[in-house]
Amino acid sequence: MASTVFNGTNLLIKIADDAGSPATIGHTTSCSISFTNDMASATTKDSAGFSEVIAGLRSAEISFDGLMDYTDANGGQEIAHKLLTRQKCDFTFGTAATGDTIYSGEGFISSCEISGAMEEAVTYSGTITVTGAITESTN
Repeated sequence: MASTVFNGTNLLIKIADDAGSPATIGHTTSCSISFTNDMASATTKDSAGFSEVIAGLRSAEISFDGLMDYTDANGGQEIAHKLLTRQKCDFTFGTAATGDTIYSGEGFISSCEISGAMEEAVTYSGTITVTGAITESTN
């Protein structure tokens, strides 16, 4: 049964090397997916002085933050490695609950940051820029 209002802890991002089997990104503390639909102008003299648009290119980005753990097989250091080696990766974004929507596709790590302040846990953050189509399915 699909989740109703649910705890954000249940939202997961999984990545893998291209054509691999996605595994959960380790020790994440937050994640989000953002969809964009660029609007192409369709305004003409017949538009009565109002702007008109048509749907154009679609795109998406996935952002995430987490706690750094060098023993984690799919954590911050792996995200940095994928960026530095320009690896395409497969991703899924959603929950593990039956009936919930899952978004999947391919993308590239477009940003990665590892940072630490005195007497605080070291964190990492990253962004996946989606390339190609996104598949929408359910668990």
